[in-house]
Amino acid sequence: MNKIILTSFLIFVISISNAQNRKLPVDTLVVTQHSTTINGQKVNYSATTGTQPVWDEMGEPIASLFYTYYQRTDAGDNAARPLIMSFNGGPGSASVWMHIAYTGPKILKIDNEGFPVQPYGIQDNPYSILDVADIVFVNPANTGYSRTIPESGKEVDRDKFFGINADIEYLADWLNTFVTRNNRWRSPKYIIGESYGGTRVSGLALELQERQWMYLNGVIMVSPADYLVFESDVPISSGTNLPYFTAAAWYHKMLPQELQSKDLTDILPEAENFALDELMPALARGGFLPEAEKQRVAKRMSYYSGLSEKSILQNNLDVSTAFFWKDLLRDKTGQTIGRLDSRYLGLDKMESGDSPDYSAELTSWLHSFTPAINYYIREHLKFKTDIKYNMFGPVRPWNNENNTVREDLRQAMAENPYLKVLFQAGYYDGATTYFASKYTMWQVDPSGKMKDRFYFEGYRSGHMMYLRNEDLEKANDDLRTFIKNSFEKGKSAKYE
Repeated sequence: MNKIILTSFLIFVISISNAQNRKLPVDTLVVTQHSTTINGQKVNYSATTGTQPVWDEMGEPIASLFYTYYQRTDAGDNAARPLIMSFNGGPGSASVWMHIAYTGPKILKIDNEGFPVQPYGIQDNPYSILDVADIVFVNPANTGYSRTIPESGKEVDRDKFFGINADIEYLADWLNTFVTRNNRWRSPKYIIGESYGGTRVSGLALELQERQWMYLNGVIMVSPADYLVFESDVPISSGTNLPYFTAAAWYHKMLPQELQSKDLTDILPEAENFALDELMPALARGGFLPEAEKQRVAKRMSYYSGLSEKSILQNNLDVSTAFFWKDLLRDKTGQTIGRLDSRYLGLDKMESGDSPDYSAELTSWLHSFTPAINYYIREHLKFKTDIKYNMFGPVRPWNNENNTVREDLRQAMAENPYLKVLFQAGYYDGATTYFASKYTMWQVDPSGKMKDRFYFEGYRSGHMMYLRNEDLEKANDDLRTFIKNSFEKGKSAKYE
């Protein structure tokens, strides 16, 4: 009996020791074979998941990025088959969100509006774009299972990873290696980025062209975060929020009956025109705005936002999104509304205050996504490790200096006549609002000479619009249309 106890003890000690020194292989992969049905058509595909190094100037690995690559196996030669390179945002977010909820062959089990359902897990995605394109989901350093080498300590050169330009530079180099290893140089190529991923892929478009000599057919921005909007003066940073206020207030039935009785897409153009033509000029005048005009604008702002004139005036017309999430339902139900998706409701300790206690939508999403991705990678993709999957990883402080990505995207489009851009945004997203996406789109090309190469699609949901089943189908169909329209088969890349 003593011997058995001792043996068990030794096994326990060894297990603990291995756990303390757990490390992911720097360069490895696991390949599994699968079949699914998309839009009524059978699709056979392989799933390759593993790690691929990031190297320094001396050829030494300084990070290992975890990725999952889906390739249709019954489509023949991949020279004409598009490759989608997919990123989420944060910065510091794993690629989990679009991977198992939007474009991939599997989606998590949730209800039709995106709320958690037990038992947790995954199911087939009948709308995945895998029928028309192969997809690689990339996790930047310290997200998902990706890690710097070493994982922590003074030896980690954070300047190589954790900033707008560093992030773009090393990821472009990583993509070059991936495309080479997987023989995808001939394929039409697209990059898609959600949230901060919009900043990332805007910069990558030019970095890939000028440093990796890799030319793209399309850039897809899903609820993109444009820091040039966030960090603008009040007229822009605050004024672009108003149409989102209208959308969220309409959803919660807080608008005047005249607006509430109309369809959402019928009233949003009114709110957009008010924001551009009246609110932004008023905010530009600040404290020197005549009192009568201030009162008039506050009344119109109340009409389009569902907030009281009193609270709007108390905020000097500059109503923050945080205040809106707290105040919209304060006198109706006392509940808060979500930041990234304002359809979600929260409960605060007190009804008073200027901002919610927590993000109702994000806690809901982590509730359903975290168990699903951990289960899926291990049991379906057969990649097994004791490393923690970082839904959000330690990447801060993040260097936002020298942000030129908007101009980078314009330059990439100018240099590449093939390159087109699609914006996708949810009307109820209060973090990266749909109108800010439109504003960004308008500002990329001031000349207007390339405006026919930009596309915008809006959805009746939030930041991750694909969580709502109706929008999951529509958004994937919009991607198919965009891919078809930007795959210039046989057409010369030149200006006429």
